[in-house]
Amino acid sequence: MRVFSTTDVHQVFFNYRGEELRYSFVSHLIDAFERHGIDFFVDKYEQRGKDLKDLFARIEESKIALAIFSARYAESSWCMDELVKMKKLAERKLQIIPIFYKVNARDVRKQTGEFGENFWTLAKASSGDQIKKWKEALECVSDKMGLSLKDKRYFPLTLSTHSHSH
Repeated sequence: MRVFSTTDVHQVFFNYRGEELRYSFVSHLIDAFERHGIDFFVDKYEQRGKDLKDLFARIEESKIALAIFSARYAESSWCMDELVKMKKLAERKLQIIPIFYKVNARDVRKQTGEFGENFWTLAKASSGDQIKKWKEALECVSDKMGLSLKDKRYFPLTLSTHSHSH
């Protein structure tokens, strides 16, 4: 991964549960993006207790955000808080693409199934206002056109970049 200075503008921000996906699906995405020269920001070095302001700044610099939902995504208040920030920015300039990795879009939208169990476990230790924002963000983002990746299938990652002349 290229090291970015604070003046770089990231084209794509990755929002995902690191513990679960860092060395599997996300590593394949990173490889594909690097091969195609697409600028991206992925927080490989999450530091517990570190201020989220740095990550929020990276989201603001991005044009596209990938919300990669997985069964354990909702265990992380970081993931959820990033998603709320992304939803706010989507109203103005950020395009969010949901990716449902071995999880049902309906379970994300309605906080049911294994995804929902993890969400409600996190919610027990959270404030009502926070839970409301998280639910709104999950419902909004999971409703967007996205990509669903199911169990036991291999998906070679090929990205096509099209240049449009006007």
